[in-house]
Formats: sequence, C-alpha cells, structure tokens
Amino acid sequence: MPSIQPLLEHAAPYLLIVVRLSGLFIFAPMLSSRMVPVRVRALLTIMFAAAIYPALPSALQVPPDADVFSLLPMVFTELLIGLIIGLIASLPLMGMELAGMIMGHQMGMSIARAYNPEADTDSEVIGQLSYYLGLGAFVSMGGLDALYLAVLRSFGRIPIGALGIDRIPLDTFVNILTAGFELALRVSAPVVCAIFLVMIAIGFVMKTMPQINVMSVGFAIKILCGLVTFGASLAVLDQVAGEEVGRVLRIVLDWAGT
Repeated sequence: MPSIQPLLEHAAPYLLIVVRLSGLFIFAPMLSSRMVPVRVRALLTIMFAAAIYPALPSALQVPPDADVFSLLPMVFTELLIGLIIGLIASLPLMGMELAGMIMGHQMGMSIARAYNPEADTDSEVIGQLSYYLGLGAFVSMGGLDALYLAVLRSFGRIPIGALGIDRIPLDTFVNILTAGFELALRVSAPVVCAIFLVMIAIGFVMKTMPQINVMSVGFAIKILCGLVTFGASLAVLDQVAGEEVGRVLRIVLDWAGT
C-alpha cells in the first residue's frame, strides 16, 4: 500500500505558500471584494497555490525545521508579503475614490449615498464612479495577472520565512500613498475649479440682483456644472488613472522580483 508520508512532507511548505497568496485576497482590488464569497476566495487561493508549488525550486519545497509554535512567525511574515503586494496595488484605486468623494462634496452630493458591494457599506455615488473608473483601468492593464506574477517572483527574492524588517518597503508605501493623495487632487481639480468659478458667479449675481433667490437654484447649478465637467474630463481622467495604476504595478513587480 503506498505511503502518504512523502505528501505530508510537502504539507507545511504548501500551506505557507497558501498563506502568502491569501494576503492578496484581503487587500488586492477585485480579489478582496465582498461580492466574492469567502469560500470561493479560499478555493482560488488553494488552486493557485497548487499551480505555483510544482514550479518552485526544490529548495523551497523542503519542510521547515520548526515546530507548531515556531511556524507562527513564518505564517505572519508570509501573510504580510501578500498583504504588502495587495495593499500597494490598491492605493491608486483608493486615490480615485477619494477624488470622487472630494468632487461629490463640492457638488453638494455628499448626502447622495448608495450601497457599495465592494466595501459592503454605503458610499458616495461619485466616489463609487471614480473607483470603478480606476478599477476598469486596473483590469484593462492586466492588474490581476501582474499581482499573481509579483507573488510568484517574490519566492525568488524572499524565500519562505525570510522576510525581515529591512525588506518591508516602507519608503515605497509612503511614496505611493503620497502619490495617491496627489492623484485625488489631480482628478478632482477640474470639477473643484469649475464649481469655484460657479460660486464666484453666484456671489456676483446675488450682490448685483438681490431680488433673485440664488440659493434656490444654486445647488442645482453646482450639481449640473460638476457633472458636465466630470463627464467632459472622463477621457483625461481615465488616462491619468491608467498611468498611475501602471506605474504602481511596475513598482510592485520590481519590488517582488529584484
């Protein structure tokens, strides 16, 4: 009767690979969506780990010389690698959502909220629209393929259990987070500037012709002007989002593969 001992020797390194991949399903765009059931995400993680494991070098398939308690730090570091890759890749999309929130607040649509299945909570309509605009750029540029490739490359750069404090890309995270805030300001700038000019015009009208009740039509004018400006700048916004998403994906691949 064949023995299962050879298979048991691969159980520990295989589970550590599963843990590294599972970090993607916590923060990575689309993979962390609440619309994807937890069981489906778990099965996808196990399936991709089974596809990756035979292609890894034989040195990574050796069972670690550690007991159950010693494996806990290794599990944490492996999960942290996937979290880093997924979180960095999601920062541009968070910047796009922040831009939508800024535009919605300036237009007076901050109270217009709808259910967001991605976050399983209510969020602003313009923020959702901006987020899905960035998500479309992420998918069209092969973002999911890039994230899986980054995880696969990370095994060559960071072997199992070899992640140290010096290898955590804190500077990269801060730089991309700063670029996310810059992206939010760049995307929201056309709408904010247009509404600013509208408010100046409304102020002049209110001072020169007090008999006109500007407050009754001012909110509608702000919303209409903001939506028109947002629609007119969609092509440019899509290009800006695509450039930032592509830049961040290249940074993730470089960090995982160098």
